[in-house]
Amino acid sequence: MRPLDEQTILITGATDGLGRALAAELASAGATLLLHGRDDARGRQAIEEIASSTGSSRLHWLKADFASLDEVRGLADRVTAGYPQVAALVNNAGIGFTSNGADRREESRDGHELRFAVNYLAGYLLTRRLLSRLGDSAPARIVNVASLGQAPVDFDDVMLRKHYDGFLAYRQSKLAQIMFTFDLADELDPGKVTANCLHPATFMPTKMVLDAGATPASSLEEGVRATLRLITDPGLDGVTGRFFNGAAEAEPHPQARDLAARGRLRELSDQLCAL
Repeated sequence: MRPLDEQTILITGATDGLGRALAAELASAGATLLLHGRDDARGRQAIEEIASSTGSSRLHWLKADFASLDEVRGLADRVTAGYPQVAALVNNAGIGFTSNGADRREESRDGHELRFAVNYLAGYLLTRRLLSRLGDSAPARIVNVASLGQAPVDFDDVMLRKHYDGFLAYRQSKLAQIMFTFDLADELDPGKVTANCLHPATFMPTKMVLDAGATPASSLEEGVRATLRLITDPGLDGVTGRFFNGAAEAEPHPQARDLAARGRLRELSDQLCAL
């Protein structure tokens, strides 16, 4: 891997929680950062505060609502047009089990179940549209922030119209992320682009966790360390297709290894994203 001060890194969901803390660490190390979020005011505030605390002037704001695949396409187009090098893509943006504490089924602007759309489909589309840029920036890394909370994708009811549960929706979206990570690892030359995923820490004190009424069990710093390792550790050069629980390699739900299921998910995702 090249030195961090020679890298441009895109972090989605960078206005608070893990994404924002991760951005501050990477800014301190001199990386050029593309920070994504869906709220301009919060994005500008995050950049101002990170710049003030780190002295970095290499921070760029990119707005897109991941509940809209058109906005994801626009984000990918802006990155491709504006930045000749992207050495790392961190798919961190996501929503939790509930919305303002309420467990209710919601849909994206495209009519897809919201957690599947935001946590999985948006990252799928963004990554697919940036693969060429990542390849041109080799060695490059894709890091998907997933979870130990995983549930198999029900191909008879992917959008959970029959039996909705927020925890199930979240867990299904996270396993889909892991399945996608393994697909990428099989597709890509690990000498050029690697793809790994992780559960950074359990119940960090983030907005997602607090909104769900959960009691924090891990520090934010713990999650940042685990995620930062996948982005920056030279010892992971060429390492691909792994799922980590913190810093330890772990085994995900068995569906992640099911090639037929991954093929069905890939076909569905390409269809939904019009790829």
